[in-house]
Amino acid sequence: MSDTVMVGCEGDEMTMHVWTPPSGGGPGLLLIQEIFGVGPYIRAVGQRLADAGYVVGAPDVFWRFAPGWEAAHDAGGLAASRGQVAQLDREQAVLDCVAALDALRGHDATTGHVGAIGFCLGGSLAFAVAIAAEPAVCVSYYGSGVHEMLDSIDEVECPTLFHFGNADAYIPNEHVEAVNVAIDGRPGFVLNVENAGHAFDNHDNETFYDESAANAAWAKTRAFLAEHLPVR
Repeated sequence: MSDTVMVGCEGDEMTMHVWTPPSGGGPGLLLIQEIFGVGPYIRAVGQRLADAGYVVGAPDVFWRFAPGWEAAHDAGGLAASRGQVAQLDREQAVLDCVAALDALRGHDATTGHVGAIGFCLGGSLAFAVAIAAEPAVCVSYYGSGVHEMLDSIDEVECPTLFHFGNADAYIPNEHVEAVNVAIDGRPGFVLNVENAGHAFDNHDNETFYDESAANAAWAKTRAFLAEHLPVR
């Protein structure tokens, strides 16, 4: 079941889409969008996670300048979405996501801890939330900004899983290797690299979707969540 709630942000309100599991309650997962908005793909991921037993909240990250933004997963939608990202104040977006994390923690259906998971833009923001706040777990899918935040990795106290593709045109392999070096010897930090390009989980994007990589990474995500944010 899905619904929307309003999250207070500095005297204003941001929309957050919420999915509840069939059981009616469970641990929470903050789901942070790609540049295409909280569109059909992200809503499908939200439902996937809810079906797995989580209360899922997906905030409208672009709400301050393009509320309700959704774009097609084609060349035109990509160009338009890049234009929206250019307007994004990253520090403010992290604060908004932290507010959404707190709101999800306080949701009536949420029982237990709350983690964060994000894709593309959301993969970077999820890691930034893990730095700035205290989620129970973090799962970051192909966040192009992750390597820029590695100097703050000591501030991350939660188990964190990074997914990347080794043929990603937007994230050089040396950036992935920098993640590998930064997490070496750190308990709870895991790096998974699939034989795929960027956005390989996005089944709405015919150019990027890689079914084999998506299924493999999703199985690892489910196992990671089961270990660190289990559904009772």
